[in-house]
Amino acid sequence: MMAITTISSREFNQDTSSAKKATRHGPVIITDRGKPAHVLLSIEEYQKLTGINANIVDLLVMPEAADIEFETERAVIIHRPVDLS
Repeated sequence: MMAITTISSREFNQDTSSAKKATRHGPVIITDRGKPAHVLLSIEEYQKLTGINANIVDLLVMPEAADIEFETERAVIIHRPVDLS
């Protein structure tokens, strides 16, 4: 289960390290004058939300992927001599 932590801007400024550690368990909401102003996420959660660094397998199992036409050209592999000196 994902935990959501809420801290004030002042708490965040005084103890950034704890806020970063809290992202291991879920998003951290940072408030400004009692109102949510920012969200701190782990890079993994951010990448899940944005799709950045998604691999082809993850993208192809997406339900909407069935509507995407995906055709590739046959790969041409050219062997080159390798100089290991």
